[in-house]
Amino acid sequence: MDKVVIMTKEFNITGTCIPELHYMADISRKLKPTLDLVERGKYFVISRPRQYGKTTILVGLHRFLAATEAFFPISISFEGMGPDQYATDLSFGKSFLNLLKAEFFEQEKFELATWLESQIKDLDDSSKLDFIISELIRKFPKKVVLLIDEVDRSGNNEVFLQFLGLLRSKYLSALRGSGKTFHSVILAGLHDVKTLKSRLRPHEDQQFNSPWNIASEYPVDLSLSAEEIIPMLEEYQKDTSIHMDTHQVAHKLMWLTSGYPFLVSKLCKMMAENIIPIRNKFTWEIEDLEYAASELVKEGNTNFDSLIKNIESNKGLHDLIFDMIINVKTVSYNVHNPLISIGLVHGILANGSGLRIHNRIYAEVLYNYFGSKVETSHFYSGPNPSTAFQLPNRKLDMGKVLARFQQFMKEQYSRKDRDFLERHGRLIFLAFIKPIINGGGYDFKEPEISEERRIDVAITYHAEKYIVELKIWYGEAAHQQGLEQLADYLDRQNLNEGFLVVFDHSEIKSWQSQIYQLRSKTISAVWV
Repeated sequence: MDKVVIMTKEFNITGTCIPELHYMADISRKLKPTLDLVERGKYFVISRPRQYGKTTILVGLHRFLAATEAFFPISISFEGMGPDQYATDLSFGKSFLNLLKAEFFEQEKFELATWLESQIKDLDDSSKLDFIISELIRKFPKKVVLLIDEVDRSGNNEVFLQFLGLLRSKYLSALRGSGKTFHSVILAGLHDVKTLKSRLRPHEDQQFNSPWNIASEYPVDLSLSAEEIIPMLEEYQKDTSIHMDTHQVAHKLMWLTSGYPFLVSKLCKMMAENIIPIRNKFTWEIEDLEYAASELVKEGNTNFDSLIKNIESNKGLHDLIFDMIINVKTVSYNVHNPLISIGLVHGILANGSGLRIHNRIYAEVLYNYFGSKVETSHFYSGPNPSTAFQLPNRKLDMGKVLARFQQFMKEQYSRKDRDFLERHGRLIFLAFIKPIINGGGYDFKEPEISEERRIDVAITYHAEKYIVELKIWYGEAAHQQGLEQLADYLDRQNLNEGFLVVFDHSEIKSWQSQIYQLRSKTISAVWV
């Protein structure tokens, strides 16, 4: 009889994570510095990319504060507010107070809710909002903390910035001892206040002067570390009796996602609900996680849709990402560069020994996206899927694949656009090989910053692994150094054979092929 796996919780990828319902990473080390800011009466913005754990932090913060004797948290969200609520200062003020009233009803503070309802009915001038907030705070014996989620919903509304100006004014008055206001205010959204204002008034000379310049920096990294992921895996393992090396799996999740919370949860959910049941296994192994990642990058979801939309809506960002991924271009990290700033805001880029794509999953999605655009261009006509490149033992005849690719490029070079070939050559190879391995394997790309700006393609096909290096010809010395690097990489992967595609942009191409023996490694190379 098959072993039955019962999950009392699930991995969550939509909405707020609730400890009683969902397997969650240990975020206690993120909550502590956040609580320190609150206790010191700071106003701050948690501005992070979509699905990056902002709401989970707010919920955890609310729960902790609600259990104390010193604080009373009020949590609201602007998610449901529409254009009518932002039409005027007065309509916004009433909407804000209605959100507070609903929260009081939720917390069974009925007297407060009734009082606030009467104030909303009598509110006929937006300037009275200042007085109502002060009177509300006086009714609390505790320090009141206001948490506002989804502030981006107000990103195109001038009245929201004026509301922030009111909070700022009241904050400064309270510091002088004249007036009451919220002890601490936390906003959460994609943009910080500065970028909200720049979106509203993109042509103003004063666009970087924030109406909320009282805000403190929020220094907490919301990316998940392997140490924070391990307790989540251990709890799942305990509930289900599924076996895994939690340390190894957590580090592999980090390697794939760079700790992007949505991607970590998504891969865990795929493993728990799809990969393991279908394969009828009771262990999480690294090869299963790699397969889950290969399936994830093919998937359509709102996170990936936003990724593509944000790149396509900004040509400069699109070209920067293309050069970084396909041409392995080195770009220095500078947060003041507008293009880089946009990429950071949306979680596409990150800082790490220079600018980089935030995580390997995103890099794969973008490789596939750029490659698909090449496939659907009028230029490309790659091979039909077949078993022509498969050996009798179901291994891939990679030497034959490279020879056929060289022939394909030679045929196209004689009659097609040279500039297109040189700019998209590596994408063309990736598009070329996809139908060959489709159904039997998957590939992951790893850019390597070096003189040759190479891309290592790790292909898994029917449990066998193949390393193909794609690089541009920069002369014999760089080539020899690259061969040594490839041999070292093969050694780390416990492989004896590797493959090399050299993109030669010389005026006269050699179209040569070579087989190298380095130490105990065999490297087959073709020039295109």
